[in-house]
Amino acid sequence: MRGIQGISPWRKKLSNASVLIIGAGGLGSPAAAYLAAAGVGRIGIADADTVSYSNLQRQIMHRTQDVDVAKTASAERFITALNPNVKVEAFNKFVTEDNITDLVKKYDYVLDCTDNFPSKFLINDACVFMNKPFTHAGVIRFGGQIMTVIPNETPCYRCVFEDEPPKEIAPSSVTEGILGATAGVIGSLQAMEAIKYLTGAGELLCGKMLIFDGLKMKFHIMTLNNKRSGCTACGAERKIKF
Repeated sequence: MRGIQGISPWRKKLSNASVLIIGAGGLGSPAAAYLAAAGVGRIGIADADTVSYSNLQRQIMHRTQDVDVAKTASAERFITALNPNVKVEAFNKFVTEDNITDLVKKYDYVLDCTDNFPSKFLINDACVFMNKPFTHAGVIRFGGQIMTVIPNETPCYRCVFEDEPPKEIAPSSVTEGILGATAGVIGSLQAMEAIKYLTGAGELLCGKMLIFDGLKMKFHIMTLNNKRSGCTACGAERKIKF
């Protein structure tokens, strides 16, 4: 198994590990690339979209010849070409309340690489309910954010944001745009968080949110409060169930 050279214990752990990437776009592309290159044994990719020309400036798994092809198929080809020892499982479907638990339960770790609030809250709620560790990330324009959640131990995404913002005030990547390099930075950090968790190395972004400002080239880590007791996903009287 190709992987991290000179660090045998890590390589073995990664080769036996599995990661589900939800979203095969700007964040999912660098995350998948670095997880595959590191030697993660099994990678799942869930996405229902097809590749378009507008994707190519930031979604580096896809090529011009992949336009109109399912992103999961393009991603599988990319990962296999990079590291043929990785088992790729492609799920050409939208992740919904009806299928998310069946997807999540098969993997050791989950990466939220989606670009909309409903999906982010759904992933958070399902992972907390299934007790699956995951890393959330979001990007827009020249900036991004990332946090890691260990269910039942650390604050979850809903502890921080509670509920989806109204659509009329929520920023959208469609209207605001995303610099490709911004997604590259944050997606790579998501891969780093997954690798650290799977190998037991370093300190995770648990109870913290890293905020990246690409225009000023600054990283800021915001310390989060403890788990919110009234959180409907992980609080004492959780209400969200699957």
